[in-house]
Amino acid sequence: MDPVRNPYAPGAGQRPPELAGRDLELGQFDVVLERIMRGRPERSLVLTGLRGVGKTVLLNALRSKAIERLWGTGKIEARPDTSLRRPVAAALHTAVRELAPRHRAPERIEEFLGVLKAFALRSNPANGRLRDRWQPGIDVPATTGRADSGDIEIDLVELFADAASVATDVGAGIALFIDEMQDVAPEDVSALCASCHELSQTGAPLIVVGAGLPHLPSVLSASKSYSERLFRYVRIDRLEREAADHALLAPAEREGVTWTPEALAAMYEASGGYPYFVQAYGKATWDLAPTNPIGAQDVGVAAPEAETELAVGFFGSRYERATPAEREYMRTMATLGDGEGTVSTSDVAAALGRKPSSLSPARDSLIKKGLIYSAERGTIAFTVPHFGRYLRTQSL
Repeated sequence: MDPVRNPYAPGAGQRPPELAGRDLELGQFDVVLERIMRGRPERSLVLTGLRGVGKTVLLNALRSKAIERLWGTGKIEARPDTSLRRPVAAALHTAVRELAPRHRAPERIEEFLGVLKAFALRSNPANGRLRDRWQPGIDVPATTGRADSGDIEIDLVELFADAASVATDVGAGIALFIDEMQDVAPEDVSALCASCHELSQTGAPLIVVGAGLPHLPSVLSASKSYSERLFRYVRIDRLEREAADHALLAPAEREGVTWTPEALAAMYEASGGYPYFVQAYGKATWDLAPTNPIGAQDVGVAAPEAETELAVGFFGSRYERATPAEREYMRTMATLGDGEGTVSTSDVAAALGRKPSSLSPARDSLIKKGLIYSAERGTIAFTVPHFGRYLRTQSL
């Protein structure tokens, strides 16, 4: 096939040519937006799943849904050990700028921007001073007495309330999208939960839509005991066979190309239905297939090339971030069970002939790096599909 016409798009957060298998989640979000606009009570939303299942793609698609309804939107990507103040301020600045042209009172917008600037500039509560060097790009003076106490929980509640008030003025809402939400610092997680709790009680038209790894619910519940009732959790998993087939067939048919049933079966076997892998194997197979339709033999020929590329860009980049001790820990995980599901930390320690406590630093560091997660006490699993299979090849 002509590589220039190749329709498949493996990439981090890159929208595939056909967003297959997510109609239910998109439809549910339409309901959430409509209920909020009618003043009905609704919870903020959290997407969870392994890497490569399309959480970021879906998060962006949900944002597009909000934009279609003329909501103000902003998006951030959480980073470990980084405060939410600046990124949240930037995201809400974007959201309110989208609403400002429809507001009849420019002074109300300026008033909010003054609060937003004060929130963004507030430094570490320990010193209580405003930062002198960094400016958030807001051309109004910072106000005092609102969202500037230095206590992130108090300030965020006030900031969200004021942002929601601006949205109410124009008959719209605001949606704040947070990717990699499991990396939000504990103090900021608590503030987010408290803010969403306050919003849900007042019916204010502002929601948080987060996405993160499978242990994100436990991160939230560790912060606030009521978080399991505060958010609606949606697990994003690999595609069912029909959806995976559609993700391959629809873009190919727009180019006048199709796949044989045997080829589709081989693709599902190779990719496991994980959206990122569907795109990666699809791209490699298209480039190497000599004729139309694409057959099972073409998949077999292309699979090693796709796996080599995945080994470097998808698996290898993560493996290289680990220390020798962390690599040993992960390779041992890969030898237990099928190497893909949940394993016991005590089993890993037994296989290494070590005490579990002596392995805690390696385990905790791997969790912090986002390579493994622990949804339940005493268990761990890889955050990346097929990572165990990859690691078994590395141990040879």
